[in-house]
Amino acid sequence: MQTKPWIKQLGTGVVLLLLVCLPCFIFRDVLGYRVVALLLLMTVSIMAMTFEIIPILIIAALSALVWNFFFIPPVFTFHITSPEDILLFSMYFVIALVNVVFTRRIRKIQIQNQEQAEKERTLTLYSTFFNSLSHELRTPIATIIGSAETLQQLKEKLAPQEQTDLLQQIESAGLQLHLQVNNILNVSRLESGLLAPKMEWCDINDIIHGTLQHHFPDQNRIHFTPNEQLPLCQTDAGLWDQIVLNVVKNALLYTQGNVYIEVAISDDLLEISITDEGSGVPEAHLETLFEKFYRLPHTQTGGTGLGLSIVKGYIEALQGSVKAQNRSDRSGLQLLMQIPVKTNYLNQLKNE
Repeated sequence: MQTKPWIKQLGTGVVLLLLVCLPCFIFRDVLGYRVVALLLLMTVSIMAMTFEIIPILIIAALSALVWNFFFIPPVFTFHITSPEDILLFSMYFVIALVNVVFTRRIRKIQIQNQEQAEKERTLTLYSTFFNSLSHELRTPIATIIGSAETLQQLKEKLAPQEQTDLLQQIESAGLQLHLQVNNILNVSRLESGLLAPKMEWCDINDIIHGTLQHHFPDQNRIHFTPNEQLPLCQTDAGLWDQIVLNVVKNALLYTQGNVYIEVAISDDLLEISITDEGSGVPEAHLETLFEKFYRLPHTQTGGTGLGLSIVKGYIEALQGSVKAQNRSDRSGLQLLMQIPVKTNYLNQLKNE
């Protein structure tokens, strides 16, 4: 049977109260019972910042009784002889309870303000996302519709090469639509927690090469030299295809230089580095690059701000980590992905 949270808090509060009372009791002659009252009030106030209302009310009442029994003369009795001490005890009891209530109210208001700020931020992000998404979807849809109408109406007048070009435009726009819809579905899968990696023995070189050939067949800015010493790795090939696709597409979209892909493995830790020759990212924005819908200020239009957040979600689903850092030797950004994997060197034995 699971213990209720407030019961755990009550137990923790009682222990903390005893830890404060013990040294106070030892040095009670030096401190005096009025100073002890201030120390107990401070302890209760600190606990009120994090504890729920029920345990903190009990602790506040308990602190008043402890102060009365162990510190107000005559000690070891609840009887108070001095009218001044009776008034002091009553004020302590009331102040402790009022302090608890007001602290809880302040905390509640702070939480409400934080939730409101988070809602406003989320609405702003979603507004930005849908504006970007409408642009990203409208362009390929317009291309598909325009090319299809041209083929229908002018098919007899178009040269074979012109018809081929229009079909290629339709195919390219369709792939772009597929990528955007796929990204939206992937975000939903990540947020729902339904993403379960399908682990199988894979050749990482083949995965990356296949992704580049399928999605960027004519792109000469991408440079990838397979690591022939790489063993077979037990991982999810489908997730890696999407990871490489999103990172490379993002690098090509926002930079004009080359993109370099490197693969290595050390102590069953797979490391994939994707580096561009762009202008890099301000240090203050490196940690927020992987947030959903995030876009760097003053960047060119295009993209929905989902790519890198999906990459981070996939890497974490594989129990790995991803880090963005500016290059020290040249300008540009490096994304370093590290994933623990099981390895098998059978592929090297076959080659030998």
